[in-house]
Amino acid sequence: MFRKMRRIGQQISQDECIEILTKQPRGVLALLGDYDYPYAIPMSHVYCDGKIIFHGAKEGHKNDAIKKYDKASYCVMNEGVKNKDGWSYTFKSVIVFGRIRTLSDVDEKIEKLTMLGDKFFPTHEETVSEIEKLIHRTEVFELEIEHVTGKTVEEN
Repeated sequence: MFRKMRRIGQQISQDECIEILTKQPRGVLALLGDYDYPYAIPMSHVYCDGKIIFHGAKEGHKNDAIKKYDKASYCVMNEGVKNKDGWSYTFKSVIVFGRIRTLSDVDEKIEKLTMLGDKFFPTHEETVSEIEKLIHRTEVFELEIEHVTGKTVEEN
C-alpha cells in the first residue's frame, strides 16, 4: 500500500527511525485541512509503543482536520552534523504515516500528557502541576503508526 523508498541506499533501519522519533522533541504534522489543502503544523511529541502523542487546544484548524479525515503523516529530523564545507549538513529524517484520533478518556489523556510533559518539563512535579491547571482545556491526539521510513540526507 505504501510506496517503497526511491533512494533505498539512503534508507535507515527501523530501529534508527524509532530512536529519532524517541529522542527528537519536534516534527511537522501534516493533515488534510480546509478545502482539502494540506495543513502542516510544527508540533512537540512523544513516541510510545508505535504511537506518537501530541497535545493542543480543544478547537481550531487541527481539530477540525482530524475530525474530517483521520489519515496523517508526521516528519521528524535529527539535529544533523555540519559537513566539512562549513555550510551543509548531513542529517536523518523520518516520515510516519498513520491514523490520528482524539483521546476522550480522561485517565488516558492524563497518562499520555504525563509522558509528554516528562519529556519537556524539568521535573515530574511541574508536569503534574501543568496537567492539573490545563487538562480542562487541552486535547490529546494519538497517531498510530501504520508505516515509517527514514533516510540519511546529505545536503549539497
